[in-house]
Amino acid sequence: MAESMGSSECNIGHVAKQLTQEEIEKMQAQNSRLVSEFQANELEKNTKKHWDLFYKRNDTRFFKDRHWTTREFHELLGLGAGNDRVVLLEVGCGVGNFLFPLIEDGLKFKIIFACDLSPKAVELTKKHLLYDPENMKIFQTDITTENCFHQVDCPVNITTLIFVLSAIHPKNFRKVVENLYNILDIGGIVLFRDYGLYDMAQLRFKPGHKISENLYMRQDGTRAYYFSEEEVSNLFESVGFKTLTCNYVQRRTINLKEKIDVPRIFVQGKFGKF
Repeated sequence: MAESMGSSECNIGHVAKQLTQEEIEKMQAQNSRLVSEFQANELEKNTKKHWDLFYKRNDTRFFKDRHWTTREFHELLGLGAGNDRVVLLEVGCGVGNFLFPLIEDGLKFKIIFACDLSPKAVELTKKHLLYDPENMKIFQTDITTENCFHQVDCPVNITTLIFVLSAIHPKNFRKVVENLYNILDIGGIVLFRDYGLYDMAQLRFKPGHKISENLYMRQDGTRAYYFSEEEVSNLFESVGFKTLTCNYVQRRTINLKEKIDVPRIFVQGKFGKF
């Protein structure tokens, strides 16, 4: 399914939408049967395994290339247009759906680092025709751990964290953001996008999938967390970042073949280290 980028940003208080009575009842029903503590612990223990199975099953077919990122984050154009001094780090690279469209658009960087939890995702990214080992270092790591970026051997100017943090348990959010702060050079920025509170996907979860507040288990064993803009801003500021922008954005997921046209809610932000 492709994201339509024609809608405008929506920023209404601390939530992007007010729930209808039917939606309130759906979310109340989610609480009737929660994921057991044992199962939740197993999900945490086997996070890498579930993502590896995801990429082994879907190969490079699941996610669409993200050609929208330069429209949403103009910093990518400014920093990557003929500037051979800029170092980029993509956190949670998957199979390169963010990285390689940048290369196709002609953006150039001094060096590009990219990482993912899944060894299979890293393997698939390195098989891409545009992969260049001379100026790309792609590696497997767990960004919730100490010294997770030890393979990044120079200061980073721009880091992306796009639809990554939502797959991680909330207890590890702060550690991830601390790791990003430590790897960034002074004046560097993090470009963030992830699922927003009351997104359509959150409302569609049935009983038996909710782990804890705003955290859910998908059928394939991966997880999804839904953020408020205030929560994201507070998280980054708690480790020393300055919030440059942080807003809800409303988009639509459209698949004409399957006659799907549904509203989506994301949180998008830019955070600087000064």
